[in-house]
Amino acid sequence: MAVKWRKSSRSGGNQGNCVEARANGYGYEVRDSKTPALGALAVSAADWRAFLTSVR
Repeated sequence: MAVKWRKSSRSGGNQGNCVEARANGYGYEVRDSKTPALGALAVSAADWRAFLTSVR
């Protein structure tokens, strides 16, 4: 079963600045929702937690 992408609550509404993230088996993936075919950036769970701590 594929894990659903979640759009950031700070993605700018209708301005097109949309970032999506989802958990995978080893960490998280992040992508630009306007161009999902370009792929996603994969990061470890520890790196994702560090990123979230730094932006909060």
